[in-house]
Formats: sequence, structure tokens, C-alpha cells
Amino acid sequence: MATLREFEEALRAQGMKGALRILDKLRQRDRLRREAAAAPRRVAGQRMTPALARRILEMHRTTAMTQQEIAFALGVNQGRVNEVVKHGKWLSGDPQAPEARERDRALARARGGDRGRPRPGRAAAASPPAAGGTDGQLSLF
Repeated sequence: MATLREFEEALRAQGMKGALRILDKLRQRDRLRREAAAAPRRVAGQRMTPALARRILEMHRTTAMTQQEIAFALGVNQGRVNEVVKHGKWLSGDPQAPEARERDRALARARGGDRGRPRPGRAAAASPPAAGGTDGQLSLF
């Protein structure tokens, strides 16, 4: 199958200037459409609720939209759509559900209210240097 570039080269070789002009007009039209239709990369998050989760499932079942398209349409990110579709999260209104508790912890961290315990996987602060070594080098003798 020939590429568009090969097709264009063949038109040039044959001297088909009219066809080349049409091809240029189509390219300009497509470029304008892509620029006008460019969607923002970041969506301001909407709080996940059981009603929103049911709406996501409904759209997933009844339309041919991708998870990304559903996310843009509803104002959530694609990861949240995936959590609902693949893992059934956010369908209950239980405030003790793991996803709700994690959200609340993240909000508390963002407000600065959860500074007491270190995050999992973080190394503890460096311990003081061992006695006998003041320059930080290992002594072999």
C-alpha cells in the first residue's frame, strides 16, 4: 500500500498539478480541524460519586466511546474511568471503601493535615555518623 508521500511524489512525476492543489487544500482543511479540535490535556477533577460512576458505566455500555472520551465528556480523568469500568470502584457510597479512604488521606496531605507519619516506601532520615569516624570514610584499621 502506498503512503501519502509516495502518492504525492507520483502525482508530481505525472505533472498532475490540479490533483496536487486538491491535496494541498485537503491538508490545510485537516490541519485547521486538528487545531480547532485540540482538547485540553488536563481536566479539572470532578468529585467521584456513585451516581457519576453509574453514568460512566452507562456510557461505556451504550456508546463506542473510549475511556479517554468518556473522561473528557464527564470532567474526570481517564484513570478514574478505568477504576470504575475495570475494577468496579466508586459504585458504593461507603466512606470506608478503600478508594474513598485513600482520597480523604490525599486531601488531608494536600491541606497539610497529615504530616505526622511518613509515607510508605520513604527512607528514614539519615542517622548520625558512627563514633570514631568524623570524615565519613570507612576505617579499615
